[in-house]
Amino acid sequence: MSGTREAAARLVATCARGTEGALRAELVSLGMRHVRGERGAVSFAGRLEDGLRACLWSRTAMRILLPLGRFPAADADALYQGTRSVDWTEWLTERTTLAVDATGSSGAITHSGFAALKVKDGVVDALRERLGARPDVDTRDPDVRIVLHLARGEAELSLDLAGGPLHRRGYRAATAEAPVKETLAAAVLRLGGVATDRPFLDPMCGSGTLAIEHALAARNLAPGLRRAFGFQRWPRYRGELQSSWDRMREEARAAALPRAPPPIWARDRSAEALEAGRRNARAAGVESDVEWSEADAREMEPPAASGTLCSNPPYGERLGARPLQLAGFYRGLGQALRRFSGWDVVLLSGNPLLEREMGLRPEWSHRLWNGALEVRLLRYRVP
Repeated sequence: MSGTREAAARLVATCARGTEGALRAELVSLGMRHVRGERGAVSFAGRLEDGLRACLWSRTAMRILLPLGRFPAADADALYQGTRSVDWTEWLTERTTLAVDATGSSGAITHSGFAALKVKDGVVDALRERLGARPDVDTRDPDVRIVLHLARGEAELSLDLAGGPLHRRGYRAATAEAPVKETLAAAVLRLGGVATDRPFLDPMCGSGTLAIEHALAARNLAPGLRRAFGFQRWPRYRGELQSSWDRMREEARAAALPRAPPPIWARDRSAEALEAGRRNARAAGVESDVEWSEADAREMEPPAASGTLCSNPPYGERLGARPLQLAGFYRGLGQALRRFSGWDVVLLSGNPLLEREMGLRPEWSHRLWNGALEVRLLRYRVP
């Protein structure tokens, strides 16, 4: 593969479990071909340039991977030999730093740290043999990040195009307690059918991730526009690939709207959380698109005749509450939501008490994961 005219290859976008549908729809909207959902990932066919475009525009993907090889790896020696069989000279030189991230297990290989070490050995030994020198390892800030996934006796080696998780948009300067990752927030908005041309309210906004992600989408601002990516440090980046990337960024800047069409309100009863939200919105370039105010969600009134309320209510930890106190909070929230006639309501629920105590029947419920925690995405239509 060279430049941007190489034959189409398989690319993989990873995501939080349960958000595959959101990522698949997003990749289709970006013009990707042969899009197929997998557990915790979506694969698609494309050239390297398509992977760059996914890094720039995907709101829901966690990583964009370029698979380089798959081979049997029942033990450490098979993993090492399989790694050496990959042609690494196309991606690294003796001056390129690298790191290896490993997940999964296979046969006798049960420790991800050991597996990463064997891949590192295979890469540097192969390059020493071909180039007469070996690259250095930099686990904190490598030029090239290699991803190993082990499963069912096989290993798959990929390059991480972004060089790190895509939820790191570059705007989260401050956080409140229990923040939702930016990519999960974007998936909640897409899965919940939150329209960007309607008023939006998050009455329990915390550090503002849902409101900021909604503002970015409403203004058609590419989420990757304000950050650097790993592929920009690859040896092959200079030249045609860099020209393509520069063109993509210019097109993205030109496509952005000057401000969000509908009003966006972010509220929280914590002044500290609101200040964190304002700082994050400023860093994201959407400070003027979001109106921040201190308020208790149980006392809220609809700020418009119709719109979408989308929020991540506290699961219990943020309240420091016992079950009876938490149930009372959820009942008060349900009573407040009854005042929002004509509104759509989308809630990310991390506690089964919420659905039971609010006294409202959701239109639908979707299971997904916030990290290791199983949660429910609930959508309501208030009559």
